[in-house]
Amino acid sequence: MTWSSRLALFVVLLSAMGACNLEKEIEIELPEYESRIFVECYLEPGQPYTLLMTRTSPYFEPFPDLDAQYLQQILVDSAQVFIHHQGATHVLRNEWLFNNSTSKFFNYKSSDIVPLNYTDDFELEIITKDGKTITAVTRLMPVVPIDSIVVNFAEDDTLARVLTYFTDIPGERNYYRRMLNQSTLDSIPQQDFVSDDRIVEDVFIFGSGYVYADGDTVINTIFHIDKAYYDFFGSVQTAVSSNGNPFGQPSPIISNLEGTAGAIGIFTGLSYDRVVTIVER
Repeated sequence: MTWSSRLALFVVLLSAMGACNLEKEIEIELPEYESRIFVECYLEPGQPYTLLMTRTSPYFEPFPDLDAQYLQQILVDSAQVFIHHQGATHVLRNEWLFNNSTSKFFNYKSSDIVPLNYTDDFELEIITKDGKTITAVTRLMPVVPIDSIVVNFAEDDTLARVLTYFTDIPGERNYYRRMLNQSTLDSIPQQDFVSDDRIVEDVFIFGSGYVYADGDTVINTIFHIDKAYYDFFGSVQTAVSSNGNPFGQPSPIISNLEGTAGAIGIFTGLSYDRVVTIVER
C-alpha cells in the first residue's frame, strides 16, 4: 500500500469515528476504603516534643467543614505515646496544641524539651487505644550553615533575585530541604523542595526569580534532613502533583513507621539554618 493510500484510509477511519457517538457513562465500583493512621512527629532542638496523629479520609468523600466536629473525626485520641532517648522516656500527653508561630496543630505534647544531640537515636513508641503498635527510629542531623545570601538586581530593573550559598558536607550522601518565604514564616513558601547532593561537588547555590523589590523581607531556610524524610517529602509532593491529573501516576506515601497498626507518616528531626535578608540595592 502506498503512502497516499494509507493516508486516504486513515482519513476515512477518522471520519467514521467522528460520526459515532463515543460518549458512554461507565460506573466503576471502587473497593471500600480502609482508613489508616497518619503520624507526623518532628523533633526540633530547644522545642517541646509534639506529635500529630490523625486518620486518613477517602479521596472521593465530600470535603468537610473545617470545624471542631471535623477535628474530632480525624484525630486519633487515647493513645499512649512515648519517645525514648539516652535512657529517658518522654511521655506525650493527649492534649491539643496550636503553635501560633508556625500555624501547626498537634494533639500530643510534652513539656520536655528536645535536646541538641546528633549522636544518639530517638525512638518513637505508640500504643493505640485498641492495643496496636507504631514504632520508628530517627536521629538529628547536624546543621549545615548558610554561607552567604547574595541579592542581585536585574539590569535596568527594580526587581532582584536572591541567591543562597552553602557548603555540602564532603564524603557522605546528604539530603536537604530548601524553603524560601517572603515577609513571615507563616506565609506560603515561594519555594519548598528537597534535594540531594549527587550532582554537587562542593557548594550548593539555590536561587529565585527576579521578584523582590527594594525593602522586601526574604527568609531563607536550609534543613539538613535524613533520607527517610527526603523520601517521605518527595512522595507527598508527587502525590499532590498527581491529584486530579488523569494522566498522573498514583504515588504511595513513603513512610518510616513500623508496627502492627499499619500507620504511615514520618518521625524525623528538624535541623536547619535560617537567614533573614532585607532586599537593598
